[in-house]
Amino acid sequence: LISPIFRIGYEHWAIYVEDDCVVHLAAPSEEFEAGSITSVFSNRAVVKYSRLEDVLHGCSWKVNNKLDGTYLPLPVDQILQRTKEMVNKIVQYSLIEGNCEHFVNGLRYGVPRSQQVGPRNCLKALGLPAEEEMLPSARTMCLLASPCLLSP
Repeated sequence: LISPIFRIGYEHWAIYVEDDCVVHLAAPSEEFEAGSITSVFSNRAVVKYSRLEDVLHGCSWKVNNKLDGTYLPLPVDQILQRTKEMVNKIVQYSLIEGNCEHFVNGLRYGVPRSQQVGPRNCLKALGLPAEEEMLPSARTMCLLASPCLLSP
């Protein structure tokens, strides 16, 4: 099961494996807290096996398999095997093309996909109007202030 951990401005995703433990991406350096917004500045991540409560840091979470209607989940034993094989590996990280949501969806469905980096979700998170309602100068400001891409 995939569970987003709601933080201010973004969601940190993890995949539940067993006994209140999850597998998730974290910055490879100890200077960054796992799943912190500062960890997005790294181009690498380490796959961590952690207790859910250690990843939550007091934040809320819920089971969210919202892509089950779009993609067929892989068999559970295959998801668990693939997930456990990734633990302690260093992987490429990109906020736009390879973030924690891409990672867990790749493990569950075989399709690395992230909906939170889409323009509409980023604008909504920033409390801004839909992109087509924005003036060009506001679109530029949003692009600079937000880790998401707006269409040209």
